[in-house]
Amino acid sequence: MSVTAQSVWNNCLEFIKDNIQPQAYKTWFEPILAVKLSDNSLSIQVPSKFFYEWLEEHYVKILKVALTKELGETAKLVYIIKMENTYGNKQPFTERIPSSNRSSVKAQDVDIPLNNKSPELRNPFVIPGIRNVKIESQLNPNYSFENFLEGDSNRLARSAGLAVASKPGGTSFNPLLIFGGVGLGKTHLAHAIGVDIKDKYPEKTVLYISAEKFTQQYIDSVKKNNRNDFIHFYQIIDILIIDDVQFLSGKTGTQDVFFHIFNHLHQNGKQVILTSDKAPVDMQDIEQRLLSRFKWGLSAELQSPDFETRVSILKNKLYRDGVEMPEDIVEYVAKNIKSNIRELEGAIISLIAQSSFNKKEITIDLAKQVVEKFVKNTKREVSIDYIQKIVSDYFQMDVDTLQSKTRKRHIVQARQLAMFFAKKLTKASLASIGSQIGKRDHATVLHACKTVDNLTSTDKQFRKYVEDLSKKLAV
Repeated sequence: MSVTAQSVWNNCLEFIKDNIQPQAYKTWFEPILAVKLSDNSLSIQVPSKFFYEWLEEHYVKILKVALTKELGETAKLVYIIKMENTYGNKQPFTERIPSSNRSSVKAQDVDIPLNNKSPELRNPFVIPGIRNVKIESQLNPNYSFENFLEGDSNRLARSAGLAVASKPGGTSFNPLLIFGGVGLGKTHLAHAIGVDIKDKYPEKTVLYISAEKFTQQYIDSVKKNNRNDFIHFYQIIDILIIDDVQFLSGKTGTQDVFFHIFNHLHQNGKQVILTSDKAPVDMQDIEQRLLSRFKWGLSAELQSPDFETRVSILKNKLYRDGVEMPEDIVEYVAKNIKSNIRELEGAIISLIAQSSFNKKEITIDLAKQVVEKFVKNTKREVSIDYIQKIVSDYFQMDVDTLQSKTRKRHIVQARQLAMFFAKKLTKASLASIGSQIGKRDHATVLHACKTVDNLTSTDKQFRKYVEDLSKKLAV
């Protein structure tokens, strides 16, 4: 009996079927077709590049074992990646990839031409039954660079955003990750980049989406059994903006699919822009392979604006709304609301509303009433300096001693407690905490937090330190 591609592949399938879950076998191996056998190389046809990436990521070892059993140590596997007619592309694209030596796989060599004008493309943003292939950007044109005022707190992120908007996919800022606390302008800046790109490059497909909506679309695609359509849709985007990427934490399926979409876009020179409330190093329950890709480009932090920037933001807001306000009142609001831009603008809107509804003149007294309500209703965020002072006073030492290089046990513990509470009570990144508490790196802060957790559960005296300081720092 002659050995054919089909007979070799059938034997491989028998072995694979015995070693993996039935559902996985049905999903990832049944659709594969054996095409030809030549010189110890078996050619198999897979439906898409994503399919090939998944096999190489998850089943390379079992494929190697199965093929080696049939064809010996010199066995090679050749993938023929054939796009379905969904994209009007009937020509297979072949790439020779030895599965027995995965380190030589270069996914970027596999390039599948996609035609985004196909009327059969399933757009997850379109209501089923309504024929519409146009991809709306989901951008808010009111968020622009013009009304994103520059200051020391955002200069790096804003400059990087302008560079990306001028040359999307063509700078080293790919991906561009913008991170920072609530209300500091991450979403505004992400939209501004997208809006600017649409103005400069109208032919490019730009898409803004929240990570939460992306996750929901992925779940829907799995339920409706059109997951590949979901993936292919996102692979045709030229500029993908994902807001609040930390929402993917713990969602392994969504992370996995985003990993493959990200790889495809990055390898094909497409731009990825992400926002997060944390730096990559602080993200919990995000796969390492995804975090490493977040670090390929630039991570730019948005910090709380300084007084001058807060004044400029308020004046700009008043100018856009056509409202005049005395300088001393603007400065009073800017001086007393420091947490974030959203609250700053909210206070000025409240002040204008109080004035117009109650037919009152805008005075310092009215400003004090509004600001007082705002500050009272807003959870106060303590500063790292304040935490260091409270911890130092508690242990009867000065802040310089706390920050010093000494390894004396009680000083080390005080320093670790300051780092622990800084992480717990502020939105600062680990790197920022380390920098402010004795010029340490983020790894030291991470170690300090783990040490405090361990000692709290094992050492009664140390637990009392934590409880006492928690009360003193209660906000």
